[in-house]
Amino acid sequence: MKQQRASGRIMDISLVKRVLSYTHPYAIRFRTTILLTVLLALISPVRPWLIQYTIDHFIMTPDVSNLLLFCVIMFVILLLETLLQYYQTYLSGWLGQTVIRDIRSRLFKHLLNFRLAYFDNTPIGTLVTRVVNDIETIADIFSEGLLSILGDLMKLVVVLGVMFYIDWKLSIVSLIPLPFLILATWVFKNGIRKTFLQVRNEVANLNAFTQEHITGMNIVQAFNRENTEMNRFRQINQRHRKAHIRSVWYYSIFFPVVEILSAISIALLVLWGTRDMIYSLSPTASPGRIIEFILYVYMLYRPMRQLADRFNTLQMGIVSAERVFRLIDTVDSIPDTGHVHATYIKGNIQFENISFSYTGKTREIDNLSLYIEQGKKLAIVGATGSGKTTLISLLTRMYECNEGRILIDGTDIRDFPLQELQQHIGVVLQDVFLFSDTISNNIRLFNPEITQKQIERASRIVGAHDFIMQLPGGYDYNVRERGVMLSSGQRQLISFIRALVYNPNILVLDEATSSIDTESEQLIQQATARITEGRTSIIIAHRLSTIQHADTIVVMEKGKIVEQGTHDELIRLNGIYKRMSDLQFSR
Repeated sequence: MKQQRASGRIMDISLVKRVLSYTHPYAIRFRTTILLTVLLALISPVRPWLIQYTIDHFIMTPDVSNLLLFCVIMFVILLLETLLQYYQTYLSGWLGQTVIRDIRSRLFKHLLNFRLAYFDNTPIGTLVTRVVNDIETIADIFSEGLLSILGDLMKLVVVLGVMFYIDWKLSIVSLIPLPFLILATWVFKNGIRKTFLQVRNEVANLNAFTQEHITGMNIVQAFNRENTEMNRFRQINQRHRKAHIRSVWYYSIFFPVVEILSAISIALLVLWGTRDMIYSLSPTASPGRIIEFILYVYMLYRPMRQLADRFNTLQMGIVSAERVFRLIDTVDSIPDTGHVHATYIKGNIQFENISFSYTGKTREIDNLSLYIEQGKKLAIVGATGSGKTTLISLLTRMYECNEGRILIDGTDIRDFPLQELQQHIGVVLQDVFLFSDTISNNIRLFNPEITQKQIERASRIVGAHDFIMQLPGGYDYNVRERGVMLSSGQRQLISFIRALVYNPNILVLDEATSSIDTESEQLIQQATARITEGRTSIIIAHRLSTIQHADTIVVMEKGKIVEQGTHDELIRLNGIYKRMSDLQFSR
């Protein structure tokens, strides 16, 4: 148990050091913030001492001129303290927000390079919590955590030193309730830390559930599951509420206890101080001295009350930092060690004894070999789950094959830099994803090298220019989230233009006509005939009418090629393809 606590403390220190390492580019501001924190702690006892001196020397024995002078001095000290507090608060907040900006940028850049398998196994809502909520909590390490704790501790040390220097007996009497305050703070700190951890976990659960169900709202409504999902949401929301109420309960107990203990300290202070003053038991006893010590007690109890809260804020920031850095330290990206620059790709593709499994148990691709000649059209058909889309994902290196290799123009695709490889492969997916932005931005994907003329030219080739110009704003029309303002056929056409404007040497159409109407299908067939001319093209299709003129048709089943040839050859073969053709065309 002791070893666990020790390792936990070491981990906390290492995490704090790692967070602070992000302040190195802003070292001057960071040091300035620390300097201001120290100055505020040193200045804090000055005003109570000035008040004591003014009362005892210029009020008890009236002296108007010196009274006004000291009032001006106190005002100047107050103004100076206010300015220092302003800049200290601003700089600590600026540091926190700047650091989390840098951490968030690094984390998102890291996520962009993760292989798709990671996102297949990780709830999106959890990742959103890491990128948004957890990183935001790290900012509190600067604004409400580490620097504030440093300032409060220094203030406590300075005030206590001044109190004992002035009158150690009066200091001891006024601090009698302090052990009880320390005990209450310790209990509060431990209790609130557990509730904060529960709150963070419930926030992650709530985010994951909400994101998933808002995204899949069409399924919820289509199957009349509103009441069921609402009940599930109430349960998660109730757990979130209970975690927050537990934290509120700790605060509702702790703060009144602190107020009671501070009141007891002041009562003891007044009793002891007036006793000394009435019976002349102490040469330092005076009305000004009692008021000075009352102010010192307030200056002690306020930081003590806040320290417990700030220690928990710091702890929550450390916990969030640990989660974020764990994600940053996760190595799940596709190795990008290619050294052969893909300046020009002809398009000869060869799959050599490829095998792949998502789970390590069932093989989605099983010892498959296939050759596609430059400029030829290859069509792949087969039942759902036969491995068609998986084969394309391996070609584009969205996933890595477990065995075998894939060659383009005789070079292993792993020898190409990943970005250069993917620039030469245009992909049109069945599940089209559009961002909440204009049609132009969804086509060019914010690539400044793609001009508006290129977009319009590609749109005319596809046959989508007319329908786009009929929309309000034309190419500046905002399609909203996931392209909900467009039909499925229109979204598919947009994705087709998106692939075309990049002018790829290899074109992949993955079920590009599966979710569109007949008119849109005819447009895409016409466009396909144009843009596949001279390009190596791989067409995955359920509709056999779209692939009859392919140079080669491959039939896949359970990750293997079971038939291969032209349309006429496969019909004469009288096998799986013939049965698929008879079934579709009879309909």
